[in-house]
Amino acid sequence: MTRIEDTPAPYSDEVHGVCDDQFAALRDLLAGNLATGADVGASIAVSVEGELVVDIWGGWVDEARTQPWEPDTITNVWSTTKTMTALCALILVDAGEIDLDAAVSRFWPEFGASGKADRVLFRHLLGHTAGLPGWTEPMQVEDLYDWEKATGLLAAQEPWWEPGTASGYHAITQGYLIGEVIRRVTGQTVGAFFRETVSEPLGADFHIGLDPGEFGRVSNVIPPPPYTSEMVAAASDTAIRTLTNPPLSAEASSSDAWRRAEIPAANGHGNARSAATIQAVVANGGQVGGVRLLSEAGIERIFTEQAYGTDLVLGVPIRFGVGYGLPSPEMPVSSDDRACFWGGWGGSVVVNDLDARMTLAYMMNKMGEGLVGDERGIGLMLAAQAAVAPRTSPDLENYEN
Repeated sequence: MTRIEDTPAPYSDEVHGVCDDQFAALRDLLAGNLATGADVGASIAVSVEGELVVDIWGGWVDEARTQPWEPDTITNVWSTTKTMTALCALILVDAGEIDLDAAVSRFWPEFGASGKADRVLFRHLLGHTAGLPGWTEPMQVEDLYDWEKATGLLAAQEPWWEPGTASGYHAITQGYLIGEVIRRVTGQTVGAFFRETVSEPLGADFHIGLDPGEFGRVSNVIPPPPYTSEMVAAASDTAIRTLTNPPLSAEASSSDAWRRAEIPAANGHGNARSAATIQAVVANGGQVGGVRLLSEAGIERIFTEQAYGTDLVLGVPIRFGVGYGLPSPEMPVSSDDRACFWGGWGGSVVVNDLDARMTLAYMMNKMGEGLVGDERGIGLMLAAQAAVAPRTSPDLENYEN
């Protein structure tokens, strides 16, 4: 393991932390991104066989570049939070507390309203096929901080399409849907369950619902470029209904109310180190540092395909497993089929490569245009794969975000 500050390399004065020489390409990619402005502040971590071999960071907390990104800087990672909520659900499935094929109404009786009693299964929530990608009733951002209102409206709502027949990205609603089942089963909010069962045992600095005492460590995200008129015109009615109700801007994540709330699909706060440490459970056979959270069978459930086709919200082909995206020619996050991933609005991403027993995480403050990651994270994953097992890299020519 090499400490970056002691290693001559392009732009090395901008990158800090430790990096195994085998992964020097990641250090140089981060340094290059910081130098060109592709990144303002960011962190990258790689875990192999449950051990961190890369833990690097650099750049600035703020767009004005007045405060450096520190080892314990955290940021809102948007939908990368979904990988943490999915892990909580899989732990409960593995323990026999939740049946993937059970109707959601079995755990949450009120959810059976509007003809959903036997139509929406728990696996539909994890695979974005429940037909509830957004709210039918008007919502404001402030309503996302009201758990009872957000979940109550979903419980009363009729699906927008027949559950299980197609995916439509449940951008914000997925966290409330899965989180309410977790609450009904365990008596804990998803944030509390995650903290007590996952993050604290693993010593990982990731939070769903952030304590105000931690606000000083947060790097506010830098909003992405606005959508063009062409992008808006190309969006489907389902996409518009999903992504504009409530009308959500990146700036909302800088408010105290957003940080304190539990929005389990979108407001996780962490850095690459914490995300890689947690998600390494999936890549490393279910355990990290002597803490076992999943069985091998529990991990295998992830790879049961739930949907593969043009997503009704994202408008591009997506292959969903149970709680995670799976690689496909259209979304080549890995050259291995035995990989699973998800990313966040603006670019953050986590990828688990099970054959290499490797997890890569990339968390940053400068948001790009992608809703579920962008080419910065994909490029890092390809470099990490090449480091552990040189192979033919997937073609990014057709990658859409």
